[in-house]
Amino acid sequence: MTSGSRGRWVGTPARLATFAFLSVGSLRACAAALLAVVSCAPAASAQTYGADTHTISVQVSPITVLTVQGGAVSMSITNASVTAGLDAMTVLDQTTRLLWSTNSSARKITAQSSLAAPLFQLRLVALGPSHGTPGPEMLLDTTPKDLMLNIGRSLGSCTLKYTGTALASEGVGTDIHTITFTVTTQ
Repeated sequence: MTSGSRGRWVGTPARLATFAFLSVGSLRACAAALLAVVSCAPAASAQTYGADTHTISVQVSPITVLTVQGGAVSMSITNASVTAGLDAMTVLDQTTRLLWSTNSSARKITAQSSLAAPLFQLRLVALGPSHGTPGPEMLLDTTPKDLMLNIGRSLGSCTLKYTGTALASEGVGTDIHTITFTVTTQ
């Protein structure tokens, strides 16, 4: 391509098209684009100059939580709760619930009383458990007895039904029990 005396460019149309593409403005834009690609290249293929690892261990211990919901229970046998001609006088209470959580398998809940020589009978049974199998109604004494079976790896609850029974021949008095619930291996 050459320039004539009048400032005209002489050449083939393809050469003129190439020259038109490489005008000063286009050269600046092309150079800026090339610079952008070159400056981004190291970030896209960044080298690793150092690396490290560490180990994290999560350990879960056996966990068992048990609570009685509803507070202290007071049961009274009065004239209103007695039927004439019957020796046994009873009173019922179902106002408390037992709640538990355990992450261990093959577990059960036992119940026992602290009172070694009660004047009157106190029975207990679990009603409507959300998980597990209730044991039979038990006469509470100082020996642990099965209240709930098959509660392993669960959270659950049940209603506690207490039945106090006094015979007319046993007279009057007050028994104060502290009931202990224990989650143990089945």
